[in-house]
Amino acid sequence: MAKVKYYYDSENLAYRKIKVKKRKKFGFIALFLLASALFGFLSFIVLLNTPYFETPKDRLLIREIENLKLHYAVLNKKMDQVDNAIEAIEERDNNLYRTYFNTAPIPEEERKSGFKNSDRYKALEGYDNSELVLQTTKRVDVLTKELAIQSKSLDYILKLAKEKNKFLASIPAIQPVRNENLKKMASGFGYRTDPFTKARKMHKGMDFTAKKGTPIFATGDGIIAKADNTASGYGNHIVIRHGYGYETLYGHLSKYNCRAGQRVKRGDVIGYVGSTGRSEAPHLHYEVHKDSKVVNPLNFYYGNISAVEYVAISKLANQENQSLD
Repeated sequence: MAKVKYYYDSENLAYRKIKVKKRKKFGFIALFLLASALFGFLSFIVLLNTPYFETPKDRLLIREIENLKLHYAVLNKKMDQVDNAIEAIEERDNNLYRTYFNTAPIPEEERKSGFKNSDRYKALEGYDNSELVLQTTKRVDVLTKELAIQSKSLDYILKLAKEKNKFLASIPAIQPVRNENLKKMASGFGYRTDPFTKARKMHKGMDFTAKKGTPIFATGDGIIAKADNTASGYGNHIVIRHGYGYETLYGHLSKYNCRAGQRVKRGDVIGYVGSTGRSEAPHLHYEVHKDSKVVNPLNFYYGNISAVEYVAISKLANQENQSLD
């Protein structure tokens, strides 16, 4: 029951009851109800945003988030396995394949650099689990880039391997005249006595004595650059361009078995021994050039002679005797 309130009437010297108007009373009641409703609504909103009050939808979202965390953990374990496999391939690539082909290894910082664009991961920031998603996404990007670099590297190694086969076939690696057809290895590379002037001068090749008409073989794959007698002193001669800086010259031929521009393989018969040009007796004068510099042909006979034969030829070639041209 509501309290009855009074006020003092000074004119009549008496206490009188305070009468509240009905309209004012209803206003107080309405204001109280409005305040109560507002307080209740705000309390409900606060409860919704606390862990103590979960709706079925909230519980479903929480389960999905936990499930996603589990998937991210599994994904990171799988990426650890992929990372280990890539590291093993990179190790072989840098220390085996590239070493074999004399190619510089790919630096570690280049392989694992990731992406430097600062805005690339902007959309993933600002969430409860942003750190987990960011780190996983960055790992995926690094692995993707590593795989791309390694794939290109292996393509390059494959190209080098194919090129290596071509390179090995192009090196002048056999004797131009077979041992069974040789009378002797008359003169080697270095300073020798000139047969005509008797002066000591540089002999730029090796002389192989054989009967006139003995077959002469291309010592490596290449293209016939010359098959004529235009060079002074060599008589009928052939020049083969092997590529990779290698050229070979075959001098004093009796006749040719090839023409300029023709592609030849190692072991093809390109001509026959003779004694044309500045020559004292039938023989083949053979030269090897690397990067336009004359080199000792003795260093290239590994394709068709044994170690014993090589030692015997080496002894003869290193004697300072008289050359045949």
